[in-house]
Amino acid sequence: MNLPVTRFAVPLALSASLFLAGCGALSGEGDVDEQKVSAAFYPLAYAAERVAGDHFEVENLVQAGREPHDVELSVRQTGDVAQAGLVIFETGFQPAVDEAVEQNAEGETLDAAEVIDLHQNGEDDADQHEGDEHAEDEHADEHEGHDHEQGENDPHFWLDPLLMADLADAIADKLSGIDPDHKDEFTANAADFRAELEALDKAYASGLSSCERDTVVVNHEAFGYLSRYGLHFEAITGLSPGAEPTPGDRARLERLVRADGLTTVFSEALGSKKAAEALAADVGVEAAVLDPIEGLSDLTKNENYLSLMKNNLTALKKANGC
Repeated sequence: MNLPVTRFAVPLALSASLFLAGCGALSGEGDVDEQKVSAAFYPLAYAAERVAGDHFEVENLVQAGREPHDVELSVRQTGDVAQAGLVIFETGFQPAVDEAVEQNAEGETLDAAEVIDLHQNGEDDADQHEGDEHAEDEHADEHEGHDHEQGENDPHFWLDPLLMADLADAIADKLSGIDPDHKDEFTANAADFRAELEALDKAYASGLSSCERDTVVVNHEAFGYLSRYGLHFEAITGLSPGAEPTPGDRARLERLVRADGLTTVFSEALGSKKAAEALAADVGVEAAVLDPIEGLSDLTKNENYLSLMKNNLTALKKANGC
């Protein structure tokens, strides 16, 4: 006997087909789109766009205004990771992305942590003051009992323009393997980007070469790669931008700001400004923004990596009397 088709049959069948299609995409049964790049967060996406030109579509997995550290991927984004011809990410920076790449990526992958010589957290500060007895004495009290969480890799390599250039070269190599017909263009784009980054590096070196102060208080431990320009960074919340400072760290930073005659405490474009602004208010100095450029904010969505790095240089020169 033929049963009538009910009004529920078509929607149920459609839902089932969509579910199965989604499962197929995440399990690697979908087709890889070799002209698509999936980048885990903004600096990686910007570098990919500069190298790829018009030959690849680059998608940033973190939308403007969102903090990238703890991002959670949607089903659609996980599918994008699965089907992208190239996924660019950094192991340890975004656990959800690491998991998606490990379980679902079917195309090529580029792990920035494997192609960049990452520094250990706190390494740059130690190198900067190594052999400088005056600096070591000056900061000895402030560092006493303060945990820099040394031993962990500092993921914020893109704040060093020359390391950003190294990433661009690695991206060019990967894209050339996927699309060898445009290898020369990718190589040229990476070289042009490197020239701009080398000019930026020189601007930082000259702009910060003679400053009245060399200590900078920032929201979280994200700026160590800038230490090679002669600066010493002290973080309010350690590695986690959302953490709260301990009473001991807060008291230590208040003493440091007053003793070193600092003019500014820096918060960030993304995340809470509460801890930095409260410290600045309590010690009577200016609160300003120093952007770790982990992502774009609603206010900086029309900026780019290069302009934000230049904004940071301007802010540092003003704060440190350079």
